[in-house]
Amino acid sequence: MPEDIRPKIIVLNGVGSVGKSSTAKALQALTLHPFLHVSMDDFIAMLPDRLFNHPEGMIFETITEDDHPSVIIHSGVAMNRLMAGMRGSIAALARAKNNLIVDDVMLHPDEAENYRLLVDHADVHIVGLFAPLFVLEEREKRREDRTIGLARWQYPRVHQGQNYDLRIDTEALGPEDNAIRICKAFNL
Repeated sequence: MPEDIRPKIIVLNGVGSVGKSSTAKALQALTLHPFLHVSMDDFIAMLPDRLFNHPEGMIFETITEDDHPSVIIHSGVAMNRLMAGMRGSIAALARAKNNLIVDDVMLHPDEAENYRLLVDHADVHIVGLFAPLFVLEEREKRREDRTIGLARWQYPRVHQGQNYDLRIDTEALGPEDNAIRICKAFNL
């Protein structure tokens, strides 16, 4: 990428199992210039095993909601530092002129604004990926790497108060179609 061109950052926000990672991979295959895929899950995997179900890391608390399991996520100080470090890493990658696709689950509207402030040297586009809860729960059940109930807890929280540059329904479109829409919307 020429030095005078601002890097582009596409932040994909959505509930677990909505299709963020598969959309990111499809987007990488379509863009004219290379884009790195930065996944929140990869950063979470950096935590030592002992910090899972620990107050300093992450605790998953299963409750029953409408006769279905719902998993509340409690984040401790180590997890919060990790997420701040992830966003700082994204800013550093963009400063080095890398284009990025970020796969995140933002639970607070101020997280999107934090991205925009940290990477004011880049063109940032926040994309909301949506699907009905029953679709997300079915996808969650089919995946072996998901805790059943995460989608139900995240569903009312992830998009609350978010202002998106683009909204995509992943029930109706597959990853390749999602990627095409993103490419067209942001001239990628």
